[in-house]
Amino acid sequence: MTDTHMATPFAGRLIQTAFTTDDIHATMKEMTATLGVGPWFLRERGVFPRQVYRGQPSSTALAIAMGYAGDMQFEIIQQLDDTPSVYREVAERKGHGLHHFGVAATDYDAALEHYRNLGFTLVYEAEVANGARVGYFDTHGKLPAMIEAIEFLPATQAMFDGFRAAARGWDGSHPVRLRV
Repeated sequence: MTDTHMATPFAGRLIQTAFTTDDIHATMKEMTATLGVGPWFLRERGVFPRQVYRGQPSSTALAIAMGYAGDMQFEIIQQLDDTPSVYREVAERKGHGLHHFGVAATDYDAALEHYRNLGFTLVYEAEVANGARVGYFDTHGKLPAMIEAIEFLPATQAMFDGFRAAARGWDGSHPVRLRV
């Protein structure tokens, strides 16, 4: 199959649609039943190192689930504490639901510059478990969700490829698989 996506100027591509919820298990179940997403790979609790939210250090605890329907990755995020965060900010503004679009950035720093040049503000940055950086841009008033630039390291690609492979031909068994 030929990849015919339109790459952004920094060689990024849209790979993810992410949602927030106050009940990650119910949301996984509903998205599986309604959209055929699965299996889900769930981290029940995690705190990313080196989080910065609106210029301040943060230690937000999250439950995160990722799954595929076809080639589209779906991410569900449930905040597990009451710290100020990019997730709470959006939920307080418009309720739970669509939160961000994830863009795979082969050149993370160029992606940050690209979105800054478009006039968007970097409101959250963190390092995830595999060492990749993620940065969220506030697009309020322009798009229905934030943009997350995801540093696309080989470890990131391998993890996402594994999730996608599990979804191909998935028979519906073991819909939730725990990640450590």
